[in-house]
Amino acid sequence: MFQPVKIAPSILSANFMDLKADIAAIEEAGAGYVHVDVMDGHFVPNLTMGVPLVKQLSRATDLPLDVHLMIANPLEQIPWFVDAGADSITVHAEALGVEDLVRAVALIRQGGCRAAVSLKPGTPVEAALPVLGDVDMVLVMSVEPGFSGQRYIQGSERKVAQVAEASRALGAAPLIQVDGGIGLETAPLVAAAGADVLVCGNAVFAADDPAAALRSIEAAAEAARLAALAAAGE
Repeated sequence: MFQPVKIAPSILSANFMDLKADIAAIEEAGAGYVHVDVMDGHFVPNLTMGVPLVKQLSRATDLPLDVHLMIANPLEQIPWFVDAGADSITVHAEALGVEDLVRAVALIRQGGCRAAVSLKPGTPVEAALPVLGDVDMVLVMSVEPGFSGQRYIQGSERKVAQVAEASRALGAAPLIQVDGGIGLETAPLVAAAGADVLVCGNAVFAADDPAAALRSIEAAAEAARLAALAAAGE
């Protein structure tokens, strides 16, 4: 927590007719990850990319592939994405019971990937507690998962702060990621609350200059993070 802010551009908002160029642009701009939104049309109403694209991405970039599984059967598919070259795999707490969530996190880590758990806007932080000491990252959704381009749900930064507080209480230090409506105005809010990794879609890829947009969002978030640390005397 409170590490230098990294941006994870979501390629769901990229130009799929020129994806190689878009990835090259975010690499040059200093992106921390490539965020890959996997949706199955069941857990969420949208249907997006899958294993074949992850395999191609793993050969096309040196950036870590941050694979976000918005799917109904993650236990079955985790090995597919491990084999495809994912570096980090996120599963939703809502898709699994407690025992299966623990199994999913263990399966991801056994595959050599970083494990993360995600929470929808309406899901309390308590849903992540069974694995909070075992995951590398907690993803706080600041929109309902399923579609890019949604507006940030006001107050989502409070949930970020709750995850940070729960982690400290447990003696854990997972990264905190936020996804949904993150841009120049909202990035400072979540960074000040404790977010380390910001998923940006349209705010980066729909900009006239994606690289400049990424750098501006990162700088604004990092400034807010440092101000929050200074105010807290850390």
